[in-house]
Amino acid sequence: MNMYAVPNPEIPACPPGLEYLTQVDQLLIKQKVELVEALVGFESNNKYEVRNTVGQNVFYAVEENDCLSRQCCGPMRSFNIHVLDNYGQELEVQSPPGNTVGYVTQQWHPFSPKFIVANEHLEPVLKIHGPFCGWSCLPDVDFEILTLDEVSKIGKISKQWTGLLREAFTDADNFGIQFPMDLDVKMKAVMIGACFLIDFMFFETNN
Repeated sequence: MNMYAVPNPEIPACPPGLEYLTQVDQLLIKQKVELVEALVGFESNNKYEVRNTVGQNVFYAVEENDCLSRQCCGPMRSFNIHVLDNYGQELEVQSPPGNTVGYVTQQWHPFSPKFIVANEHLEPVLKIHGPFCGWSCLPDVDFEILTLDEVSKIGKISKQWTGLLREAFTDADNFGIQFPMDLDVKMKAVMIGACFLIDFMFFETNN
């Protein structure tokens, strides 16, 4: 996850635009579905609303991609996601360039998805473990956020059931993210990026 940012003097080590993340331990990410996509299966750029626990929008996220990539590559496409706050200030999530705040790297495993979450220096900080294979039929799917030693579960990224018709006819997903209030704000931002990555890797259907 890369961002063009400089430290905010009021909140140490907090890139501009991420100040709100210092105040929360939960976020809801709701993917917006386009009517045309729902009706004819035409894949449009993904759009998300990031909300707090009382339903207020705190960030907006929009995928930047071209039509050919979306239609030909489907969920295997590369992507940039632009994240904007309610004032329209943009944090550009891309790789590269920019000011890197962290990385999410998949670890190969034959039965379940596993990821290493690292800081901007590529030093491992946390792990994310998804459920055993066969989980796609479950109404809710949890990806656990763990300490490096895998002893303590400190949060989770949850793909939430959106209802039979929506699950069957669109790939618009809802996610919840929980993490400790005192988690490094940069790692909170990386968790939002991890959520988008998980959506693309495991829940984006290829129309």
